Amino acid sequence: MKKKLLKMLLGTALVMSLAACGGGDDEGGDTATAGDAEKVYSQKCSSCHGGDLKGGMGPELTAVGASKSKDEIAAIIKDGTTGGMPAGLIEGDDLDKVAEWLASKK
Repeated sequence: MKKKLLKMLLGTALVMSLAACGGGDDEGGDTATAGDAEKVYSQKCSSCHGGDLKGGMGPELTAVGASKSKDEIAAIIKDGTTGGMPAGLIEGDDLDKVAEWLASKK
């Protein structure tokens, strides 16, 4: 019984954590423009990586540009990671701007 309860709680926590990472359509709301990488990050990424880039459920990004290029960062945002970040949270010009902004963090 305890194992079933634990599995249910862990499963619920996983679903809730993935739901918190970005997501949703922002139609009609306060959306970011393609040129505002920090605003896009705040809307789509900060719930997992922290508003200060220091991490949380997702890894710290304060110096991500020291180990990953803009293209590598863009690929992670586009494709996601196994068992971690979901794919496609940011697309198009916003993806490029956020990847460039994060790559400057060294």
